[in-house]
Amino acid sequence: MIAGDPQFQLKLADSDVDLRAAQRLRYAVFVEELGGSGALVDHAQRLERDRFDPVCDHLLLIDTRRAADDRTVGVYRLMRAGQAAEAGQFYSEDEYDLDPLRRSGRRLLELGRSCLHADYRGGTAMYELWNGLAAYVAEHGIELLFGVASFHGTDVDALAQPLSFLHHRHLAPPELRVRARPGHFQRMDMIPEDRIDRRAAMKAAPALIKAYLRLGGFVGEGAFVDRAFNTTDVCLVMDTARLNPRQRSLYSRGTSA
Repeated sequence: MIAGDPQFQLKLADSDVDLRAAQRLRYAVFVEELGGSGALVDHAQRLERDRFDPVCDHLLLIDTRRAADDRTVGVYRLMRAGQAAEAGQFYSEDEYDLDPLRRSGRRLLELGRSCLHADYRGGTAMYELWNGLAAYVAEHGIELLFGVASFHGTDVDALAQPLSFLHHRHLAPPELRVRARPGHFQRMDMIPEDRIDRRAAMKAAPALIKAYLRLGGFVGEGAFVDRAFNTTDVCLVMDTARLNPRQRSLYSRGTSA
């Protein structure tokens, strides 16, 4: 058990009931709130799901004070290289060329479908999820974490400030620099670096992206416009070996063996 706020419990989904709870929360956030869709989305049962779900691990954050059938308030979908092999690919390989990560020879973990119930944003819930993620990373010896993170909407001109800021200030080093697929590549250096309004750029960036930047995360080259999910995606990469002590403490705050 991971130490933290006694209000919360962390667990990996170990039943169909747990998986459906994760998919219901994802439906509320990605479909109802953000207007996304997908081939396997079940609108009748209000489940956001896809073909990768059966092979992944699903980290659940549970609020023990809520009703028994409504306790899952945060989720992370986790896919290690062996699980990706079972699925035939990582989820984000539809959007990004991951060859630089694969060639690294290091242990990979793809993070996906991260979301929080609307009532739990801006508080300690994300740190609680990170506690669970840090324990998972330690257990499996993960060295590189990556995954797509999304801006709401598909109007890239409206996102020129934050996309340009990410490109100029937080581009991954060449050996880890994944790149958006050629057929969908959207350049991110839309504004010269000396014309970026840093305050406006950071204000426009989603909280999750800002959190990964504080942890020392990088972005790949190019964005991907996902019209099915009504998002503009960037690929975030985090190298656990590059975390300084302060970043490591933020990432693993409150964890214990």
